[in-house]
Amino acid sequence: MDCLFCRIISGEIPSKKVYEDELCLAFKDINPVAPFHVLMIPKKHIASAAEIVEEDAALIGHIFAEIPKIAEGQSSFRVITNSGKEAGQSVNHLHFHIISGRRLSLELG
Repeated sequence: MDCLFCRIISGEIPSKKVYEDELCLAFKDINPVAPFHVLMIPKKHIASAAEIVEEDAALIGHIFAEIPKIAEGQSSFRVITNSGKEAGQSVNHLHFHIISGRRLSLELG
């Protein structure tokens, strides 16, 4: 598979890991938009939020249960996922941006 995030999961491409367990991996974004910008990805390849199915419910719940631990120490944070090219998704592997460390606009680009 030629998926950038699957290659990061396998260790083929290095990353600055923040968290890892048997189901997911979190690492620092290489192009951060804020002082704290971490990507959380499932180890199972799911192309986007549009491809989440009922069987993925426990996995997605687990990811969201781990996000507050990753953002620990941040007074507030935002979690974003983009689904599809027009929405801004640049890597076709489900991922959640955890962003904090500056005031974030509510405007949609």
